[in-house]
Amino acid sequence: MADVIAQAREWIAHDPDAATRAELSEIADRAEQGDEAALADLASRFSGPLMFGTAGLRAAVGAGESRMNVAVVTRATAGVAAYLADTIGPGARVVVGCDARYGSDEFMDAACEVLTAAGAEVLALPKKLPTPVTAYTVRALDCECGIMVTASHNPPADNGYKVYLGGRAADEDGRGVQIVPPADAEIAARIAAAPPADEVPRSAEGIQQVDQAVVDAYVDRVSSRRGTTEPSGIRIVLTPMHGVGGATCERALHAAGFADVHLVPEQAEPDPDFPTVAFPNPEEPGAIDLALELARRIDADVVIALDPDADRCSMAVPLTDGTWRQLTGDEIGAVLGEQAAADDSRSGDALANSIVSGRLLSRIAAAHGLKHAATLTGFKWIARTPGIRFGYEEAIGYCTDPDAVHDKDGVGAAIRVATLVHDLKSQGKTVEDLLDDLARAHGFFASAPLSFRVSDLSLIADGMARLRADGIPSLAGSPVVEARDLAKGSPELGPTDGLLYLTEADDRVIVRPSGTEPKLKCYLEVVLPCEDGVVPRAAAAERLERIRADVTAALGF
Repeated sequence: MADVIAQAREWIAHDPDAATRAELSEIADRAEQGDEAALADLASRFSGPLMFGTAGLRAAVGAGESRMNVAVVTRATAGVAAYLADTIGPGARVVVGCDARYGSDEFMDAACEVLTAAGAEVLALPKKLPTPVTAYTVRALDCECGIMVTASHNPPADNGYKVYLGGRAADEDGRGVQIVPPADAEIAARIAAAPPADEVPRSAEGIQQVDQAVVDAYVDRVSSRRGTTEPSGIRIVLTPMHGVGGATCERALHAAGFADVHLVPEQAEPDPDFPTVAFPNPEEPGAIDLALELARRIDADVVIALDPDADRCSMAVPLTDGTWRQLTGDEIGAVLGEQAAADDSRSGDALANSIVSGRLLSRIAAAHGLKHAATLTGFKWIARTPGIRFGYEEAIGYCTDPDAVHDKDGVGAAIRVATLVHDLKSQGKTVEDLLDDLARAHGFFASAPLSFRVSDLSLIADGMARLRADGIPSLAGSPVVEARDLAKGSPELGPTDGLLYLTEADDRVIVRPSGTEPKLKCYLEVVLPCEDGVVPRAAAAERLERIRADVTAALGF
């Protein structure tokens, strides 16, 4: 008890933010008086420094070394500044942006002031903009680094900190992509060596405010992806999920010729409380219910849903029976992948997706004479694929113009989705028709997620340990013929904490801890032939349910 209280008192003494000093002092006082809940709270807040995960630093906003706060952001930025100075010398150009979450404004200000005091050339974007605008600016303005304050689709209590490298700090394949080893470890070492937060120099002098022109240039680039500005008659329902993508995406759609766009009014403006959704992620059950309600009312052609920082994009389409269906991340990846593969005007000769995403994209690439790569999870790996034309991850992230945004881009994906729906409608076809065509050409690939959200992270470690010890002998009655521990790595993939199971029937399951949330995630996929041209949806759904039960039993959850 005494150790964590002393650690908290030391942190308080060096915290430059009066609000988090007061917050932590009150908890430490109660802990000293024997309050067990306060002591447990302190232990959580000092469970270790934040580390770079799948998508940067992420944690709940609050006081302490294991939370997101001004002190943590100050020291993290001091580490980034030291890394840039040590690797490329003085005067690195760094762009900084933020979303609309709690703490984002203050964290962005702290990052800018630390960087400029360290001698960097700091470009501050207008606040409350999509993450893809920051990623775009890294390449467009030849920056050595980009910092984005965002927790993407995490719960409302969270915030985060993403780091991109570019310019002289990265090679061509990594320019404008989030950091990977060894850069992440080298930055982490410099964060650990940074002085206490109140001793890190800060200055507001010399920060350059980036004007609206860079946002305009991004919108121009994104809207040009349609290839024409001819007016489209399709009707679009758009929800930014209480995030920062609404205005930018609506502008881009209008500029591309899609005038009939209807924002979901309850979710149109940024709101860090995300009041209409349980979790601000378009994948979560119920998250797009308001959008679907509006789409039915106005007879829309497509629903497009962005996550709060607009780097992810989901879609839903009407069916012939009048109902609506939200596509899975893999289905969107397949139709956008086919769109990209068939478009010879695009640069690049490779399609890429993460290993936990579906395998259909590899078949699509082969059919078009393109290369395919399966990468580790996260766009920091996907976007690094040499010659990438299109990349995706099943968690609704899509890179559709890597020359401009070398990362996932929900606004850019929205333009591609709208273009696809328009083009298919002009041919008398639907997105469902395209999915059926792909199934008949390559087999019916059906995937489904199975996630376990926990409050005790040890449950995830226990589940992984149980699988490593006992394995899974069969899935849906088919024997497992390959069981691979991804932590051991391979010539194609570096090591990652995950387990892969492949059955004799060519069903596949991958189990891994989430890198962004307290979840154990399982990725289920079955492949069935289309006999006599019939797409076996019901058989695939039944098989996925059997696999879901088998995996749940093996985990002991």
